[in-house]
Amino acid sequence: MVGNLSAFQPLPAPGPRSATVVRETRETKIHCHLDLDGVGRAEVSAPIGFLGHMLEALARHSHIDLHIAIAGDLQVDQHHTVEDTGLVVGEALRRALGERRGIWRTASCEFPMDETRAACAIDLSGRPYLQFEAAFSRSHVGEMATDLVVEFFAALTNALAANVHLRLCCGANDHHKIEALFKAFARAFELAAAQHPRAVAEIPSTKGALDGAAATGTPAASPAQQAAVPVGAMRPTSGKRAQTESGGFSLDELDEVR
Repeated sequence: MVGNLSAFQPLPAPGPRSATVVRETRETKIHCHLDLDGVGRAEVSAPIGFLGHMLEALARHSHIDLHIAIAGDLQVDQHHTVEDTGLVVGEALRRALGERRGIWRTASCEFPMDETRAACAIDLSGRPYLQFEAAFSRSHVGEMATDLVVEFFAALTNALAANVHLRLCCGANDHHKIEALFKAFARAFELAAAQHPRAVAEIPSTKGALDGAAATGTPAASPAQQAAVPVGAMRPTSGKRAQTESGGFSLDELDEVR
């Protein structure tokens, strides 16, 4: 495997909305610790440089403190490493949210980056669904395959148990496009996960519970209990409709917290 797990260090003095997730399979080994109520500090060790850059951007623009070390079977392909990183980050976010009491739950953000603008709307509903509308002209940005961007967000959405709509509104440079998508998601997630000043103890649902929410202090649901996330249609920026992606991404072998 390619990657340096020895670089992983837990967060110092994490707050109550923090979580640790360790995933170790024959394909990847990922150690992640994050705190929702941080200041955006990131310590990232990733064997794919652009993926590490995007994780740092996600942490900075959501003001999450994130320590993560990633190793993967890059001799096979990048797919396992990128998808499993999305699974681990999404699972850590879900556990850190707990029962999701007192949060705003929904938010949206349009994020401009030079000629590019990306939009994200998110509902921390406990029901996973990803609508992803973006296309890229290059096969890679840096070392990372651009077709894995949707794989990352689908895996994260599934593990987080959230409804996420990501749309590339305009853009020409693929680096800018991907970075704007990550930053739009980060900012929308921060707003949705923020504590509502008038409903600190309330679960933001008329049902009194959110599906897929992690109960504070209890283990996460088993992989068999996790729902697969349907992936919505992908549209290129030309406006022509691309073939709809179908199916979802499983949480098979997602380890419990160690």
